[in-house]
This record gives sequence, structure tokens and C-alpha cells, in this order.
Amino acid sequence: MSDSTLAPDIDQALYALSPEGRKLLFTEAKTAYDFSDKPVGDDRLQAIYELFKWAPTSANINPLRILYVRTEEGKQRLLTGVAQPNQEQTASAPVTAVLAADTRYPEYVPFLAPSNPQLQQMLEANQELRESHMDFNAVLQAGYFVLAVRAAGLAAGPMKGFNAAAVDKEFFPDGRWRSILLVNIGYPGAEAYRDRLPRPSYEQAVRLV
Repeated sequence: MSDSTLAPDIDQALYALSPEGRKLLFTEAKTAYDFSDKPVGDDRLQAIYELFKWAPTSANINPLRILYVRTEEGKQRLLTGVAQPNQEQTASAPVTAVLAADTRYPEYVPFLAPSNPQLQQMLEANQELRESHMDFNAVLQAGYFVLAVRAAGLAAGPMKGFNAAAVDKEFFPDGRWRSILLVNIGYPGAEAYRDRLPRPSYEQAVRLV
């Protein structure tokens, strides 16, 4: 089976992932802007996590946390911090994941990275190092989260168009979690997708030395 979104001279046998899998996760996957009213069950939300949790992070520190907002009351609270152009799509999604970085993630380092017994102390003693690890790895995990949503058979609408300080004040008032990304999750609606925009070519984006 051919994949028209790949360069025509690429041998399909080079890919371990099936053509269907490549379409689901990459070549035909698009950001969703409209969702149906079909509910997303708890089992599906857990399935997303069970895939996402295997994303690589530096020293296995795993600082990303997830708040699933799905009740009407929760959505209304969330929408007060969402930029107006993004409110309609967020309201239409049965679930919105607030992805957040745990500022106290070093607490879990002895369990997550037992082979590096000095790491927790190093991170707690150095704020710049602690926050740089948190920021980089949380964003890395967020990308994998979007792939996990797609792999679980759902549409994903990641967006940065929200007031993080307002969302944190509403949902994380103790300051431990800091929101970094919203991801609308559900089954695609009638107007879910827009035309795909271009990407840089291999020659534009890659150098070999």
C-alpha cells in the first residue's frame, strides 16, 4: 500500500510502522478544531496514559502531569482562561487535557532513577538546572502525549492559546503544577480538520556531515 504523503522515491520497506500506523500518527494526522458529542470513556483516557508514559526523558525524570477536564463545571472554569478564538473548539471537545510540569518532580527521582542516587540532591540544590530539566522534558513528553491520543483512536487539538497563569490559579492554586499546553480530545466533528499546510523538504531541513 502506497503512502502519497511520503517522497515517491522512499522505499516503503524502510518503515517498521505499517502504512496505516504512519497515517494515523503522522502523514494524515491533523490538529482537530471541532469534535462530536460522543463521550470519551475512562478506559480510553487511561489507554492514552499507558502509551504516553513510555516517552523518553532525561534521566527518566518524567515531570509532566495531566489534568483531564471533562465536566461542564470544569469546562466553564477552564474556558475563562482560554483565548477567545480557541473557546469554541475547546467547548466542543468532550475532554481537554491540561498538560502541566510538576515543579517538585525531584521528589520522584529516587524511584524513577535509582541508579543515580545523587540526582535528586543536585536538582533540588540548583534551581536553574531543575527548571531547565523540567521545561525541556515536559515539552518533550507533551509531544508524545499528542501521539498517544492519536494512537488511542482519538482526535487531538493541541494549543497554546490560553492564559497559563489564569489556568494555574484556577486549577493549581498551590503552585506545584504549571500548565504548558492544552490538548482537546475526542472524536472528530463535521468541521474537525483544515487543509494541511506545507512542511520544509528534506533538503531544506536536513544536513549531513
